[in-house]
Amino acid sequence: MTTDFRATKALFELPEGVTYLDGNSLGPLPKAAPARMARAMTEEWGEMLITGWNKAGWMAQPATLGDRIGRLIGAPEGTTVLGDTLSIKVHQALAAALALRPERKVILTDSGNFPSDIYMAEGLIEQLGRDHELRVVAPEEVEAAIDEDVAVMMITEVDYRTGRRHDMRKLIARAHEAGALAIWDLAHSAGAVDVDVAAADTDFAVGCTYKFLNGGPGAPAFIHVAPRLIDAVRPALSGWLGHDAPFAFEPSYRPGAAIARMRVGTPPVLAMAALDSALDIWDGVEMADLRAASLALSDRFIAGVEAACPGLELATPRDHVRRGSQVSFRHPQGYAVMQALIAQGVIGDFRAPDILRFGITPLYLDETDIDRAVEVMASILRDGSWDRPEFHARAAVT
Repeated sequence: MTTDFRATKALFELPEGVTYLDGNSLGPLPKAAPARMARAMTEEWGEMLITGWNKAGWMAQPATLGDRIGRLIGAPEGTTVLGDTLSIKVHQALAAALALRPERKVILTDSGNFPSDIYMAEGLIEQLGRDHELRVVAPEEVEAAIDEDVAVMMITEVDYRTGRRHDMRKLIARAHEAGALAIWDLAHSAGAVDVDVAAADTDFAVGCTYKFLNGGPGAPAFIHVAPRLIDAVRPALSGWLGHDAPFAFEPSYRPGAAIARMRVGTPPVLAMAALDSALDIWDGVEMADLRAASLALSDRFIAGVEAACPGLELATPRDHVRRGSQVSFRHPQGYAVMQALIAQGVIGDFRAPDILRFGITPLYLDETDIDRAVEVMASILRDGSWDRPEFHARAAVT
């Protein structure tokens, strides 16, 4: 292992007394981000004003940052672009894929997919009004459900609740064999596992940057399109900045060259400044090292919890090949248990109906953090302190 994870941990602002295992929901603050954002606000926005679009390179950043993310997901240069939200990127990819398979009507997904992806599919089907069907199957039934009626398979690689990881290469090969296209949501993969979209022959990939990539709350999303498809894609969301010549102000849309056509609206300059700072940390990280460290920490956490915390049921696959970079346990009162953990400075999160979810992020977690989390969990389960009224009161965000 060549990546120095002690050095990367020192680059994050981690509150004293807190063990943070929720980077699969929101990554912590990179120490360099506030200064980078301040520079964007004062030296760029403040001094350059509108000339910052050229002088500070704001207009080019979606492509520049897209390529930096591309390295982490195995995407060739010039095939990934940043901007908008993940839901927007899902809509773009799904609409484009359906247009490339007009004779087919089925969108295939699984019940472990993130609900927002399914909502976007439902809304698009209603909008198109062409008798499309959303077919939702159990995660283990996806491969068998791929047939000649499927236009596009839309899958989140790592299940947001259980951490179950799909076999991307196998499912893409089966989809292509059946003549279908594949969209992969990498929200719980980018910066978490060793993704290689090019080697897997992925058609479309989308993802967010505020989880494992540590870009900050509401950080912009990304989209990747395979080079063999991009010239055939005509974006349904034909935004101004996806035009071939935005400042020609032509009355009709012409898609931009290659991945630039997948841009939609004005890029979020301040958010991109924070993400730029976060991605600096990744320059010294090898994804193979990250994956090895993640699995070692996950194994340690699973073994510790199972030895010390009766009453919890492992929901995450033990098999390394089938596991993402999180560990989930089931408990009938999972919400209250998680609130008690948070009160003791061990931050994970809860997913209905009974999942306690913990992100395993070697960039800033080590064996000491894992052992402390196990110790605190064992303590609150042993003494029953989780069963206090304040821990059962539901907050708006769980």
